[in-house]
Amino acid sequence: MRPTRPSMQELIGRRRRAGFVGRSDERAAFRENLDLPAEDERHRFLFHVHGNAGVGKTFLVRELEQLARDRGALTAYVDEGCGSVPEAMSAICQQLAAQGHRLKKLEEALTAHRERRHEAEAEVAALEPAPEGPSPVAATAVRLGLAGLGMAVPVAGPFMGAVDSDRLAEGAARLKARLSARFRNQEDLQLVLAPERVLTPKFLDELADVTSAAPWLVLFFDTYERTGAFLDGWLHDLMTTDRYGELPAEVVVVTSGQRPFDTGRWGGFADFMTDLPLGPFTEAEARGLLADRGVRAEPVVAEVLRLSGGLPVLVSTLAESRPADPDDVGDLSATAVERFLRWEPDPARRRVAVECALPRFLDADVFRAAVDCADEEALALYDWLRGMPFVSERGDRAQYHDVVRAPMLRLERRRSPRGWAERHERLARTFAGWREEREGELRDAWDDRRWRELRLAEAYHRLCAREQVALPGVLRDVVLACARGPEEARRWGRMLAEAGEDTQATAVARWGRDLLDALEDANTEAALGLLIDRADLDAGLRAVAHATRGRILRTDGRYERAMLEYDRAIALDGELASAYFGRGSVRAHLGDYAAAVEDLDRAHALDPEGAEILAVRGDYHRILGDHEAALRDLDRAVELDRTRPTAWAARGVVQHALGQTDLALADLEQALVLAPDFVWALVRRARVRRSRGEREPQLADLDRAVALAPDTAWILCERGDALSAAGREEEALADYQRAIDLDDTYASVYASRGALHAQHERYEDAVADLDRALELFPEYLWALVHRSRALCRLGRFEAALADAHRAVELDPADGWALANRITMSLAVGRLERARSDLDRYRTIGSDLAWACRKMAQLHVWGGRFEEALAELDDDDTRCEVHLRTGDWGLARQEAERLCLLDEFDGALNLALAASGETGVTAARPLWRRYARSARGSAAYRRVSDIVEAVICAGLQDWVELDARLERVLATRHEWTDLAGLSDCLDILLQSDGIDRSRLAPRRDTVVAARDAMRARYAE
Repeated sequence: MRPTRPSMQELIGRRRRAGFVGRSDERAAFRENLDLPAEDERHRFLFHVHGNAGVGKTFLVRELEQLARDRGALTAYVDEGCGSVPEAMSAICQQLAAQGHRLKKLEEALTAHRERRHEAEAEVAALEPAPEGPSPVAATAVRLGLAGLGMAVPVAGPFMGAVDSDRLAEGAARLKARLSARFRNQEDLQLVLAPERVLTPKFLDELADVTSAAPWLVLFFDTYERTGAFLDGWLHDLMTTDRYGELPAEVVVVTSGQRPFDTGRWGGFADFMTDLPLGPFTEAEARGLLADRGVRAEPVVAEVLRLSGGLPVLVSTLAESRPADPDDVGDLSATAVERFLRWEPDPARRRVAVECALPRFLDADVFRAAVDCADEEALALYDWLRGMPFVSERGDRAQYHDVVRAPMLRLERRRSPRGWAERHERLARTFAGWREEREGELRDAWDDRRWRELRLAEAYHRLCAREQVALPGVLRDVVLACARGPEEARRWGRMLAEAGEDTQATAVARWGRDLLDALEDANTEAALGLLIDRADLDAGLRAVAHATRGRILRTDGRYERAMLEYDRAIALDGELASAYFGRGSVRAHLGDYAAAVEDLDRAHALDPEGAEILAVRGDYHRILGDHEAALRDLDRAVELDRTRPTAWAARGVVQHALGQTDLALADLEQALVLAPDFVWALVRRARVRRSRGEREPQLADLDRAVALAPDTAWILCERGDALSAAGREEEALADYQRAIDLDDTYASVYASRGALHAQHERYEDAVADLDRALELFPEYLWALVHRSRALCRLGRFEAALADAHRAVELDPADGWALANRITMSLAVGRLERARSDLDRYRTIGSDLAWACRKMAQLHVWGGRFEEALAELDDDDTRCEVHLRTGDWGLARQEAERLCLLDEFDGALNLALAASGETGVTAARPLWRRYARSARGSAAYRRVSDIVEAVICAGLQDWVELDARLERVLATRHEWTDLAGLSDCLDILLQSDGIDRSRLAPRRDTVVAARDAMRARYAE
């Protein structure tokens, strides 16, 4: 017996597989799936390969078929050679039989089907009219009736849309009656009318036997864009329902076509299938195939890559001739286009498909501009084109796949260069007309997205028509695109690169590549440098380029370089408002707001309707404290552009500064309607709510701001302040620490945390934080005031006074800083300085009631009782005066009224008045009352020794009094505390029943300490 030798077909197949390049991921996924048992959750029962014509779908499917056979699987392959489900089953039967597994019962059923089908077609022929009979429409109705009963009878051509439903139903009814009369056996009738209902159960029964003899059965259905019309519903029923019986789990189905799977039908099967989308070869894959074919010379490889676009069929075709020189590489554009349109017989449609490749995108309007056809035909043709597999939907537009479009463009350009230019010029004029229509409605056209799209499309077609003439003007537009930002500039760079490639215009393509390389950065700085250095720009556009580069540098915080760019722009064009605006912004960033306003004045003069200029100038006026000018600018900015959230927010802040909290809240809320995530507006609204006492809404705004910007130190600090004010100390400290972790150079957070420490009497910690704040920002007035207070509490009076003086020097008009210096002066006994500052405070300060109280107290300490009462004739002042003048009854009356307002101060004055009026013994119950109220007071802890000393003196507890006085004198108390203690002891010395011999020397010790302190800090 002669040894078995491989056939010619086997040898060809082996050679092709040996040269198979690429698709390694797809092959690996399929191979690994066959290594998994069907019960494994990772196993997939369906693979769908899809992609445009020429991407190598069939070649990959054949490779997958061989991989399956290598693993012992049985396989069958079906393509467009089959026109129905029965034909597909017949093809599977034949191939399985060739592999030693006949499906005998199915073969017999298929034979019966063909016989019955032949008989049925004879009946159809008998029903159809004679040539001289009714119109072709009637005949078509009969044939469609046959199709409507389940028989695949092709009907095409102009009659498809001409048969109405009544005639179709009539034809079907006539045919069904005729067939029922002929086929008495119900199964025979079903073999004609619905053959898959009879054949499929037999098919499944026999597959069960086949799969018991092999590990896998893999069924391949290729050209699914054609076969899916009759196979897709059948396969879905076969795999997802038990309509025909059980499909063995060892069956794997592979489909391959141009379109993705129908998710409406197969969506629920997604977890059991693998989607294998194919695109052009990567460069590495294409180079691998070329190297395998012996094509390795780099110029030749580069030309093949350019012409093929990576499309596998073209790479392979171009490589077949093994070109040795770039000139040997032929252009297969016509071959590629023919492959894409192979299933379309209508020459008019084929022409439409090619002509519509010229625009970069399509909609119905662009379609009409690209194609010469009647309006009534345009919509139908456009709908047909959108259904082509190489056309994808992008929102409300359609776009060709690059792999398909490129050879179509090459074909058109080479077929008729003059016609190519004329069609592009017509498209350019069309887009220009639409752009001009749009332009009439706009203040700044470049701000409008639709206008920019039309301008870009117009530029593309002008370059394709006459690249040398169009390029300078397009580059001028690129400058303006760069002014819009990197995203817009990249669109223009990509357009230039595409236009250069599509027209083979080297200069255009180079500009596109160079711009895209420059635009790899996050901004357009490098691209603008390229345009300034190489493009032929007039002075005005060069100025725009420099101003735009200045804006980029300003945004990056490179203010000195930004200033140079703006200066250059203004030197080139002194009428460029954006350059003055940008330079003003730089000056503001550098802290020179006055100079910034001058530049913005010039920008406003050049662009009086510029809402952004007015909004920013208004904000600078606000920062400079000119709230009236700020309000004028911001009112006008809002009037010009009611959609600008920054203007609303800035105006809200100005209204807040003017005390108009209702208006402030309304403006800030409008800003947040326009921009719900506007963090600055949220924080500013929180401040307004704080001033209105709306603590919960304030915290809600700050929580939202932190959620939007969780890594922003100043926002965490703001929320920490709100939490501190709400008494939520631990949460406040956590926010402060998080802010410091994010930015340990942020002075405000140290100042805020220092103030919180001081509030809880952690004065050393407070001073440490405030020291750090002032180290970072030496002129930080708020921190100076709070540090002076903390230092005072620690008894470091010299340093406290220094900080208080420095704060007033920084801003002599700040009433809050002046009030703090008054307090510090009183703390060391500088009564004259305090009185002088109080006189000034009345002219600049906001709390005049506080100033009156302090001035009245100064008069009382100075013994100017009439002046004290003239300054402030209230219960407290009258009581103080009556106590010092010995009018005990009147003092007692005032003290009793005071107790209703302030138990702490009222109870002390009542005990003192009663001691003077009835003697210390009778007043003992009132001293005990004072002790109870004082010890429950929030102020008790700081002055507890002084309070207890007064109580001990009133109760004549000399031992405890001495202990308390010793602690008082050992501690650096404020002068006002010592003055208050000495005043109380003076009043007690005038009371009956007091042991003056014991009290007087102790009083004298306190007075001496008081006077010594005043002398020590005298100016």
